[in-house]
Amino acid sequence: MKVQTERYLNQKDRWQPSGRVILAQYDADSIVVYQAYPPAIGHFAASHGYFGGDFKFSRMTWIKPNFLWMMYRSGWGTKEGQEVTLAIRIQRSAFDSILSQAVHSTNIPEIYENQQAWSEAVKASQVRLQWDPDHSPTGEKLQRRAIQLGLQGEVVIKYSREWIVNIEDISDFVAEQRQHVIAKNYDMLLTPSEYAYKVSDLETAKKLQLSESNE
Repeated sequence: MKVQTERYLNQKDRWQPSGRVILAQYDADSIVVYQAYPPAIGHFAASHGYFGGDFKFSRMTWIKPNFLWMMYRSGWGTKEGQEVTLAIRIQRSAFDSILSQAVHSTNIPEIYENQQAWSEAVKASQVRLQWDPDHSPTGEKLQRRAIQLGLQGEVVIKYSREWIVNIEDISDFVAEQRQHVIAKNYDMLLTPSEYAYKVSDLETAKKLQLSESNE
């Protein structure tokens, strides 16, 4: 598997326990995001290296850089329509562009002057931002917040065709690790190696309301 993995318990100790943190696997040029799809869409993407076939370009698609947040949402690959877990490596410059365009899904008074200003920002942007409670492998809600980003319009087209470095079907890995979760054998649990993603653009970091250690 191309995605690098590590013992979950080793990572848990270094992750910030609270606040808004972008946990991700990344290098100087790329970052991994996760999505879960039904087999028709997931297998097409993994075999072709881009999204097509039954993939709906007219719908908003959500990407998640945090593996455990994806596992919470997909039930470790057991929920209907989310059986195939994809690790999509995209250009880091593209991810930074997505962050810079992101507008919160709800009005945040500290960011937007008023409801109208937020509404206008939503209309002008093709990227939605949500901070949701992160979860442990057991599904327990944590104080740390995990980011997910909704893409639509031209951004979806660029994401699905231009920004992808590679796509890996990691469903077998997810199934293997799910057994450790079911058995509560966390000493053996492996998850992709993730670190706090640094957002160098101060204006973007402020808009995202990142915790200081993540700026």
